[in-house]
Amino acid sequence: MIKGIHRYLIVVSTALVLVGCGIRDTGQPAPVEEAKPTPEQPAPQPQVPQVPEVPEQPGPVTQPETPPPAPERTWNWEQAAQPMVAKMLQADGVTPGSVLLVDSVNNRTNGSLPSAKATEALRNALANNGKFTLVGAQQLAMAKQQLGLSAQDSLGSRSKAIGIARNVGAQYVLYTSATGNVNTPTLAMQLMLVQTGEIIWSGKGSVERTQ
Repeated sequence: MIKGIHRYLIVVSTALVLVGCGIRDTGQPAPVEEAKPTPEQPAPQPQVPQVPEVPEQPGPVTQPETPPPAPERTWNWEQAAQPMVAKMLQADGVTPGSVLLVDSVNNRTNGSLPSAKATEALRNALANNGKFTLVGAQQLAMAKQQLGLSAQDSLGSRSKAIGIARNVGAQYVLYTSATGNVNTPTLAMQLMLVQTGEIIWSGKGSVERTQ
């Protein structure tokens, strides 16, 4: 029993020593952390609302300038036709009082020209000629229509011209064509006797361009 008490005292002494050491260790003041100042936050800047960008407005639509139309080209058909008609009326083999079929002027130049105006000038030059009676333009147009031609079409082949001339009671056919350069064309005429198909007169004359 004494040994048990002795052991108990040893244990208690050891425990007191340990407790005393703990007290000495904890007697020192605990370290204190320095309080660090909180960094100042920058004051919030007022936000300026963004102005939406205005898209660039298209300028006024401009129409391209239209170039002025080219001036219409004209030729002095009357000046060329009148002296030629005067020579034809004096040709040998022409019987006064005969009926003359005037074919449309045929364009054989290297360009475009108003052959209808040339035909009109030719018929005007033959008006009141005192030797021929002209087949009317309406009568000729009807005869051409029967052959599938328009009033402005040339009669073309000699056999076709003879057929139409006999249909309208004409004894002569006057062929006229514009040839050469379109800027300075030449007017060529041929007078054909319907009965034989013979060319009894021919002539040429230059045509001046007025514009």
